[in-house]
Amino acid sequence: MATANPTEGLRGAGTIIKKASGWFIAMAVVFILLGVMAIIEPGIAGLAVTILVGWLLVFGGGAHFVAAFSGGGAGRVIWQVLIGILYIVGGFYFLTHPLLGLGTLTLLLAVIILMEAVFEIIAYFRMRGQGGSGWLLVNALITLLLGGLIWFHWPSSSVWAIGILVGVNLLMTGFSRLMFGLAARKLVSHAAA
Repeated sequence: MATANPTEGLRGAGTIIKKASGWFIAMAVVFILLGVMAIIEPGIAGLAVTILVGWLLVFGGGAHFVAAFSGGGAGRVIWQVLIGILYIVGGFYFLTHPLLGLGTLTLLLAVIILMEAVFEIIAYFRMRGQGGSGWLLVNALITLLLGGLIWFHWPSSSVWAIGILVGVNLLMTGFSRLMFGLAARKLVSHAAA
């Protein structure tokens, strides 16, 4: 049965999209608030990340123990058990010594960021004749500067580095979700008009 008004069938979908965009906007506000709090108190955010990593390692170790006994021979069982033990020991290290764990994570973060900068520089030299390749070099230099700041100021950078980066990530995630939710609402209102 055809409807007289072609937009009549969109009303149900529009209501669903409007509700979903409301949840997206609410989630965006939570992400933005968490990001601002992490930037204001980066040490606490860094400790929270360290404790989260500790628990993830403990649960990952448990998953390796479960996987060890799912078959595959004695060699597989031994390796899975050893990896599980390593994960659990690392997890308990992070949980029982969160400040030392934060320092370890910060040093690892500095190494990863410095390696990323090296790879970006290599990519720039391989693509330097193409349009927009200068942005690769800009990104590489900023990444190198950030990694160097974290590396050369370690262990004092442990207080701010991870918390600030997590805060900026949460803030950007919140703003992107907010823009997506607002765009969805705008789309629904234009379709209804």
